[in-house]
Amino acid sequence: MMRSLWTGASGMIAQQNAVDAISNNLSNVNTTGYKKETVEFKTLLYSKLQRKTEDNEGNPKPVIGQVGSGVRTASITSRYDQGPLTTTGNTFDFAIEGDGFFRVRTGEGEIAYTRAGNFNVSVDPQGLSLCTSEGYQVLDTNGEPIVFSREINTSKLIIDSYGRFSYREVDDTITDLNLQVGLAQFSNPAGLLKISGSLLRETDASGEPRIEADDAELKKSKVYSGYLEGSNVQTVDEMVNLIVAQRAYEMNSKIISASDEMLQQANNLRG
Repeated sequence: MMRSLWTGASGMIAQQNAVDAISNNLSNVNTTGYKKETVEFKTLLYSKLQRKTEDNEGNPKPVIGQVGSGVRTASITSRYDQGPLTTTGNTFDFAIEGDGFFRVRTGEGEIAYTRAGNFNVSVDPQGLSLCTSEGYQVLDTNGEPIVFSREINTSKLIIDSYGRFSYREVDDTITDLNLQVGLAQFSNPAGLLKISGSLLRETDASGEPRIEADDAELKKSKVYSGYLEGSNVQTVDEMVNLIVAQRAYEMNSKIISASDEMLQQANNLRG
């Protein structure tokens, strides 16, 4: 009987984690570059209730009697499917089509990764730096900050589909600025660690970053200026998943109620 109480409790805990993940997805349905999370479950250890494998006549039994101990959350996985691209008209809004990630340098000097391309320019001693909304510098293919001269007119910047910058001069000639947005890919992006905002950090599970400009084996991502990648959360799917998780939570709570009633009856038995 105690096993049934634990089984029901483990199911409630697991479904609560599922509801938490779904609610986080729904709250970020309008977050730039957000990737939805899904909860995966794993069954717990099984116990043998029937230890004999032969019947009274010595014949082997076709079925071994086992009962499980419930369920637990195995992992919460981010799904890096492509999100929809929405036009903004802002030159410094960038959207990635493909598996790449923007590289940025945080305030602590570490390199982080993001799919959110809502950038802007800030004035610093070196010139005009391309920065995230938090003020972190965006890095080029060499791992250096992307900095423009203060003399340029940012409205005349030209960005191609691979994130290379050029400039339209007064006489309409095009000058290559030798700057390119640095994109990185990971063998297992689901292993990236979420830190703050839309920033991610590499881990042993994700593997080391592979720079697209240096790795000829990688399929190159495309960069679109004037666009942002929206969240890949599908509201209808999340609402259906929420209903399923709520019903599963309810059923597990009924297991505990039924077990409690049975224990109560057992305690009230008279010899």
